[in-house]
Amino acid sequence: MAQASEHIINPNVSVDNVILGFADNELKVLLIERERVEEVPDDFLALPGNLIYEDETLDQAAERVLYELTGLKNIFLEQFHSFGDPNRIRKKQDLDWLKAIRAHPEARVITVAYYSLIKADNYNPTPSAFAQKAFWVPITDVGQLAFDHNDIFYRALEHLKDKLYKYPIGFELLPEKFTLAQLQRLYEIILQTKLDKRNFRRKILKTKFVVPLNEKQRGVAHKPARLYHFDKERFKSTEHRYVSY
Repeated sequence: MAQASEHIINPNVSVDNVILGFADNELKVLLIERERVEEVPDDFLALPGNLIYEDETLDQAAERVLYELTGLKNIFLEQFHSFGDPNRIRKKQDLDWLKAIRAHPEARVITVAYYSLIKADNYNPTPSAFAQKAFWVPITDVGQLAFDHNDIFYRALEHLKDKLYKYPIGFELLPEKFTLAQLQRLYEIILQTKLDKRNFRRKILKTKFVVPLNEKQRGVAHKPARLYHFDKERFKSTEHRYVSY
C-alpha cells in the first residue's frame, strides 16, 4: 500500500480521528474493526486513521481518511494534539498487522489527531477500505484499542472537557430540540461529575442562549418535558460572559 494510482503515501505521518456522538443519553465514540489478515489474530478495535498523501494538507487527509473508512464527510474536524512517541507500536499484534498491509511497517509514524462532535442519529457509518465495520461504542465500554489509540482517545476527552469551560461545545452533540435533562446528562458525562439539577437549570437558563420552545416531548412513557434549543446568535452576543461549570 505504498502508492495509490495517482498519490504517493508518506510513510511517516498519519492522521487519526476521534469522532464523538451523543445518542440514547450516552456519549459514544466511532470505532472501526480492521481488515482481517490471514494468520494475524486481531481483536483490537481502532480509531479511524491512516497515512497521509504527499500532495495533501493534514486537514484534507483527515477528511479523506474519515470518508474512506466510515463514509462520513462534511463534518467538523479540529486538530487537538500530535503523538510521536518512538514506541507508539508496542504490541506485536499491531506490528504483524502493519507488515501485512504496509510497504514500510516499521517506519516511525507521527500522527496528528483530530476530534469531531456530531449528532450521531444523523450519520450512518458505512465502512470501506481496510475497515470491516464502523460502529458507535459508549465511551464507558471502550476497551484495549490498537496502537496507542487509547492514549489518543483519552486525550480527546480531556480536550473536550477543557474546551467546555470556554465554549458551550456540547450543543454540537445534541439534537436541534432537546430537554434540559438531556443537556445536564451530557454535561455530567463530559465533566465526569454529578451536577445539582436546580443549580444547573438556573445557570443554563440565565445564559439566555438556551431558549425554551412551545413544544414538549412526544411518544415518551413519562411526563413529556419541555424542549429547548441553542440560539447561536444570542450566544455570539454574550460569548465574552460565558461561564461553564
